[in-house]
Amino acid sequence: MTQILYSPASPYSAKVRMAAHHADIPFESVVVTTSAEPETLINANPLGKIPTLVTDDGKSVFDSRAIMQYLNRVSGSKLFPRNAEKRTDAERFEAIADGLSDVLLAHVYERRMRPEEKVHQPWLDLQWRKAERALDLLNEAPPRLAGKLHGGHLAVAATLGYLSLRFEGKWERGRPKLKRWMKRFEELHPELSKLLPHG
Repeated sequence: MTQILYSPASPYSAKVRMAAHHADIPFESVVVTTSAEPETLINANPLGKIPTLVTDDGKSVFDSRAIMQYLNRVSGSKLFPRNAEKRTDAERFEAIADGLSDVLLAHVYERRMRPEEKVHQPWLDLQWRKAERALDLLNEAPPRLAGKLHGGHLAVAATLGYLSLRFEGKWERGRPKLKRWMKRFEELHPELSKLLPHG
């Protein structure tokens, strides 16, 4: 069976696990701690990063966007539209969500990895400005939930789930549309919502 090596708090992991579930691809979830550099992970991905997907025949696929494309191919395009314009829209949502996750993680790790007196506040401020711009863009025009679910929806939901985990109360103010969007996603897709980032 396909394995997905992941961390429960990771937005990228949540995205690909939701994608595999949505595409009806059976998979085993294997929790790994990247800092421990477990053999299971290093053998599959020399970079030691998650998520990493391991196929039935032992081939590994990484990073999260490559995994999304792999899952889309093996599922017969269940994750991204075939129409070129619609596909570009879906991929754009995935890119903005992944980029937002990147800056959020940069923010989190700056605080986590340094002693308080060495935390570089201008760096934190820069990352948060990037996050706010991305959030404002998504608030203006989130992906429509009325149509068919695609990879862009899953990426946005995973990132908002991560925000709720690590930045609760800090991102919602002034973004009512995005807050409603997340609530609606969870109502429409309770089975996927169980796979959102959690600590």
